[in-house]
Amino acid sequence: MEKQRPQHPTAQHADTHFGFQTVAESEKAGKVAQVFHSVANNYDIMNDLMSGGLHRIWKAFTIGRAAVRPGMKVLDIAAGTGDLTKTFARQAGADGEVWHTDINSSMLRVGRDRLQDKGIITPVAVCDAEHLPFPDGYFDRVSVAFGLRNMTHKDRALAEMKRVLRPGGKLLVLEFSRVAKPLQAPYDWYSFNILPRIGKFVAKDEESYRYLAESIRMHPDQDTLADMMREVGLERVQYFNLTAGVAALHEGIRLD
Repeated sequence: MEKQRPQHPTAQHADTHFGFQTVAESEKAGKVAQVFHSVANNYDIMNDLMSGGLHRIWKAFTIGRAAVRPGMKVLDIAAGTGDLTKTFARQAGADGEVWHTDINSSMLRVGRDRLQDKGIITPVAVCDAEHLPFPDGYFDRVSVAFGLRNMTHKDRALAEMKRVLRPGGKLLVLEFSRVAKPLQAPYDWYSFNILPRIGKFVAKDEESYRYLAESIRMHPDQDTLADMMREVGLERVQYFNLTAGVAALHEGIRLD
């Protein structure tokens, strides 16, 4: 039986960021949900346009570092359209167990249909990364790609990811990060001028893509995120800068 975990108190008047805006914590999840309900159907093509296809290379690197083997249990958080889930399911095989999860039902629906079209049937669940509905020590691998920055309480989410890992299990966090200083000015110009225009003309949603650019700037940098992972009890924490820090892959191991 899963042991009962202490509940976090609700801060009724606490504020947090939604992009560059300050909003009540109670409002952020709904605002993020609106963004991803809006972009779900165009998510993959927009990722290709925004990154020039680089997101596929970053995900391939993450998959390689995960080193999923037959029979493993894997939890893919904020899995969206299922890029990582698809490969993990094939690697884990019939004896493995790979969960495709997301807090956003629209993203999850698009991903589920895409996986089924490829003949991949795997467990699917709408769930909040800050309150994962899985037992302690259940998974060999936990992954989250481009989802952590949208979570209200990243520390709680990281603690939950660590909790559901078995001893020896690995957490992989792929996220946009802090770009190298020489590239900061052109990267900012692209993010705040070109990205919203791509969103406007391709996805018919300029504001959602402006939020996505802002949310990247508000996300902890590489060293800060590494420290956050250590604070929740993960060990052997390291990170890999990808494309000069446009993205970074963080890893941590649960040893206890």
